[in-house]
Amino acid sequence: MKTFAKITMAIAIALLATGCCPCRSYQKKTRRPLVGTTWQLVQLGGRSIRPQNGHFTLRLAAADELTGTGACNRLSGKYATDKKRTLEFGPIAATRMTCPDLPQEEAFIRALETTTHYDMDGPMLLLLADGELRAVLQAVPEPDEK
Repeated sequence: MKTFAKITMAIAIALLATGCCPCRSYQKKTRRPLVGTTWQLVQLGGRSIRPQNGHFTLRLAAADELTGTGACNRLSGKYATDKKRTLEFGPIAATRMTCPDLPQEEAFIRALETTTHYDMDGPMLLLLADGELRAVLQAVPEPDEK
């Protein structure tokens, strides 16, 4: 009986391992570079955010500068990263327009400024603070990809 259980377990592990190969291929094919990609917020503090064109975006430039948009304000600032996937933003400056989604914009800026690391999953950028997921952003397709 023990032999049958071992064989069944080995088959299950083999099937699981081969089943993940398409996932890895998809992740590699859809992954975008951290720098130079426009990222749009899709999750903040564990809550889904419905993407709206031009709202809650982030773009990192090669010169360690960031630009983006909140709910109604433009964002700018500095960032630092390394090969160990550490990522720090700040301080982040914003224009001073007021709008109904201003509290969510402030939460977005707080999530950015508390980020310590990042991870990537296909076209998704995961922002982490000491291992805790703060925000998820999705790569915005370039005009020729649509």
